[in-house]
Amino acid sequence: MRLEAITWERLTEYLTDQALRTTADDGSPWLRIGVDGAPAARPGVLAERLAEALRVRGRGAVVVGTGGFLQPASLRFEYGREDPDTYYSGWFDTGGLRREVFGPLEAGGTGRVLPDLWDPGTDRATRSPHVALPFGGVLLLHGPFLLGHRFPFDLTVHLRLSPGALERRTDETEQWTLPAYARYEDEVAPGGAADVLVRADDPRRPAWSRTG
Repeated sequence: MRLEAITWERLTEYLTDQALRTTADDGSPWLRIGVDGAPAARPGVLAERLAEALRVRGRGAVVVGTGGFLQPASLRFEYGREDPDTYYSGWFDTGGLRREVFGPLEAGGTGRVLPDLWDPGTDRATRSPHVALPFGGVLLLHGPFLLGHRFPFDLTVHLRLSPGALERRTDETEQWTLPAYARYEDEVAPGGAADVLVRADDPRRPAWSRTG
């Protein structure tokens, strides 16, 4: 797959244009964009950039991170605090995301999205208020392993780090998660599944390819 150099500014502009041209396949008046990537790739930064660009263009946008939809500690740590298989398949509350984020954005839905559900610090529900996304608005969900759950995205971006870059940019305390990302690559091949692939080994010099 050929990758071309791009700046984050140009990438944001392209994704904004794509979002403004894209309509949901299921007839929903809202658009759902996934920004997939390990925390070391900083998918939340790109999601926030894109949300701001969309708002400037007159489109409402809400950013949601999967870090606010973790399972309770009793489930996350059932097999220990550093089990990569559980991190891959059991840390994130995909049912909560479907119910509280994607469900309200289906055709005929309320458009009222819950921005987070669980606080890992207190290990309790956050009790955050719902956010009303206006018709034509855009959800930007960011986090790891997004493309392995058949979420109803209308546009997807995968921020890829090579194994070496991922290891270098992942904090020492989080190195135990690396096998989970290797498994994700093997089982899902997110670089080929996403509409847009961005190689972010050097955060100052990203490269990209449109795969969708």
